[in-house]
Amino acid sequence: MKKKIISTLLAVTLTAAALAGCGNSSGGVESEPAATEEAPAAEEAPAEETPAAEEEATAGGDLADIQWGFIVGSFEHVFYQNVAAGIEAGCQELGLDESQYNVTDCNLEAEKATNAIENFTANGCNSIALACNDAAGCVPGINAAAAAGVNMFNFDSKADDLTNVISFVGTDNYQGGVIGAQELIRLTEEGDTVAIIGNPESVSTQDREQGCLDTLAAEAPDRNVIHGNNYDGDAIKAQEIMETILISNPEVKAVFTVGDPAATGALAAIKAAGSSCLIIGFDGNPEAKEAMLDAENGKYWVSEVAQDPEGIGRGIVEQMYKYYTTGQVDDQVIMIDPYAFTAEDLK
Repeated sequence: MKKKIISTLLAVTLTAAALAGCGNSSGGVESEPAATEEAPAAEEAPAEETPAAEEEATAGGDLADIQWGFIVGSFEHVFYQNVAAGIEAGCQELGLDESQYNVTDCNLEAEKATNAIENFTANGCNSIALACNDAAGCVPGINAAAAAGVNMFNFDSKADDLTNVISFVGTDNYQGGVIGAQELIRLTEEGDTVAIIGNPESVSTQDREQGCLDTLAAEAPDRNVIHGNNYDGDAIKAQEIMETILISNPEVKAVFTVGDPAATGALAAIKAAGSSCLIIGFDGNPEAKEAMLDAENGKYWVSEVAQDPEGIGRGIVEQMYKYYTTGQVDDQVIMIDPYAFTAEDLK
C-alpha cells in the first residue's frame, strides 16, 4: 500500500481537525471549513434531488478546485487495499495533486464512516465517496453532507437510500451469490449437504448469501443447506464456524464463503479435521490464488468468485470526474459483473 494510504490510515485515529481531511493547496490539512473559497456550483443543488442533477451549473468545474475524500471499508482487508489502489491510480491519471484527494477507512463501522464524512466536509471536500458497509447507518451522514453542498458518491457496499447519492459503483453481489451457488451445485451431487459462511453485517455479503440461497432453492432444492452464521470479517471466527459445522455435519461436501478471509479460516478447519470438504471463496484476492495453486491447499480451495476492486476504485473516480466536469454521470447505479475461476484458469 502506498505511503499516502498508510498515512491516511494513521489519520483515522487523530483529532477531528486532522482526521480524514482533504488536503489544501500546500499539501497540509485544513482545520476549518474552506468557507472563504469559491464553492463549486454543485453546492447550489437542493439536497433532496437525485443525482441526475440537471443543473447546468454543475458542469465545467475547474480541476484545480477539486478536493475529494474517499472512505473505504477497512485497510486491514486486501480487497479494500486494492480498491484504494484503484482510487489512487484514477486520481493520478487525472493529473490530480496528492493535496487534492485523501483516502481513509472506517473499519467497517457506520459511526466512523459518518465521522470521516463530517471531517472531510469540514475540511473543504466538495465531493466524497464511501463504501456503506452499514447500509442504513451511513445514510444520515450522506444526507447531512449533501445538505451542506457536498457531492456524495457511493462504491462497493450500497447505501439503503440513494436519494442523495449521485452515483454508485460496485460488484453485483447478488449475482456473485448466484455464481457461488452454481459452483456448489457443480461440485456436489443430489442429496449432499453444503454450507455457507456468511456475514450479515454488510449489505454486500448479505446479497451474496441471498443470491446463493435463492439459486440453491430454485436449481437444487435437494441439497441440504447449512447457513445463518456470521464470521464478521474475521478469519478466526470463520475457522470456528467451520469447525462447528464439521462436528455436527461431518458429511458436508462443499462450503461457499462470502469473503476470502472466511475461506482462509474454513481451510484451516477443514485440514485440521481431515475433511474433504471443498471451498468456494469470494473476492479473488491474492491469497485465494496462492491457495488454489498450492499442491496441498488446492485440494480444498477449488473455486473462487472474483471481483474487480481496482476497477471499482477507478470507476468511482471516473463518475466523480464526469459529474464535476459535465454535471452528469453514466448512471446512478453501475454494477460490475463478478465471475468464477478455478486453478486451471490461473495456469
